[in-house]
Amino acid sequence: MRLLKKQHRKVEKLKTALPALVLGLSLLCMTPFISAAQIDTDEPEKKGIAIAAENDRRDSGWLNNSATVKMILTNKHGQTNTRMIRFRTMETIKDGVQVGGDKTLLVFDSPLDIKGTAFLTHSHKDRDDDQWLYLPTLKRVKRISARNKSGSFVGSEFAYEDISSEEVEKYTYQWLRDEVYDGRDCYVVERVPVDKKNTGYKRHIVWFDKAEFLIRKIDYYDRKDMLLKTLTFKNYEKQLDTFWRARQMRMVNYQNGKSTELFWSDRKFRAGLKSRDFTKNSLKRSR
Repeated sequence: MRLLKKQHRKVEKLKTALPALVLGLSLLCMTPFISAAQIDTDEPEKKGIAIAAENDRRDSGWLNNSATVKMILTNKHGQTNTRMIRFRTMETIKDGVQVGGDKTLLVFDSPLDIKGTAFLTHSHKDRDDDQWLYLPTLKRVKRISARNKSGSFVGSEFAYEDISSEEVEKYTYQWLRDEVYDGRDCYVVERVPVDKKNTGYKRHIVWFDKAEFLIRKIDYYDRKDMLLKTLTFKNYEKQLDTFWRARQMRMVNYQNGKSTELFWSDRKFRAGLKSRDFTKNSLKRSR
């Protein structure tokens, strides 16, 4: 009974801070698991939310991890440019429970003209993410405003908003259909950003495989509802016998003919990272 009262007080606080729809998503994600009945429902919205929440539930509890990322930028003429990145991320945990969005730090090690550039994101479930970019040539930290998050991330086909963790509460959902993609049975779900003002997208179409609820593909539609980009995930591998991570991601921009590929290696889970490793001051120290 005490636990129920505590949860009730938490819900009442959320009601004053979040729109009703976002509140509903938050409550769904508090459940320890998603039942087969929720996913098998004939109601597209409930089914879409259930699928996204199950994807999120299965990827909780990894605490923190680090990796090396090779980024290959390809222009419309096929010319390439390679960058090497140190990647770090951690969940926001309090008393063993995830209480906020993830924190992510990317540091560029090469080529020389971008070396030392660092990018920090504090994702949030109920408000705009906080993002900062450190530019070593200027020796200053630049805050990325919400209205600029649809812009290109350091010349790649990823936008600043693509680098944030995809918190369930930031979208509305609708299951569209089931179909086979890349030889796997998948749920196809439409998700629409709740914050329509500070996004470059009208909607995303997401393919979740039915076996592990992993995202296999995302189609991004621009504000005019024209297909803009497709992100595909390849070569998933299991970490700590629990968490799946793709070793290859490819973003293709159909409107400018460019693409960006990410190749992940040297991934280490529970790497001893601390909150102090994800502060604005850590941007300057990360060179």
